[in-house]
Amino acid sequence: MIRKLVFSALVLTPFIASAQTTLPTTHYLPLELATKASQAAVQACAKDGYAVSVAVVAREGAVKVLLTQDGAGAHTGNSAQGKAFTAAAMGRDTAGLAEFIATNPANNGLRDMDSRMVIQGGGVPIKFNNVVVAGIGVGGAPTGAIDANCALEGLKAIGADL
Repeated sequence: MIRKLVFSALVLTPFIASAQTTLPTTHYLPLELATKASQAAVQACAKDGYAVSVAVVAREGAVKVLLTQDGAGAHTGNSAQGKAFTAAAMGRDTAGLAEFIATNPANNGLRDMDSRMVIQGGGVPIKFNNVVVAGIGVGGAPTGAIDANCALEGLKAIGADL
C-alpha cells in the first residue's frame, strides 16, 4: 500500500507542479522616474519663459505626478493630465493623433472615446524598449508643439525612447 502511494506521488507530482499559474510581468514607470521626467519638462518650459503644468499618467490611466508651475493657468493641470492620459492610452503622441483624425474624418469618433482624452499637441507616450509604460503631458505653453518639446525633455531626462 505504501509503495502504491509513493509511486502515485512520484507520478502525479510533475502534473501538479505544471498546473501552477504563472502571473504575467507588467512593465511600469517607477514614481522616481515619473517625478524626474515631470521636473525636467517643467524646467525646459520655464527656461523659455512658459509657466506650465506637467502630468505623468501610468499606462492604465492613474495620475502618478502632476506639477503645476507658479503662474500657470487654471486650465493647464487638466490639459496636461488629458494629454498624458491620451498618449498613454493610445500609445502615440497627441499631435500625431490630432493630425491622424483631421486627415481621416472617419476616425473623428476617437475624440469621444473617453472623456479624459485631450487630442492636442503636448502629450507623448513614455516608452522603454518600445513598450509603453506611461504618458507625459504638458499644458500651458502658447502652442502644442512647444508643450511637446518640453515633454520630450522629460523623456530625455529619464532615458526613455524618443
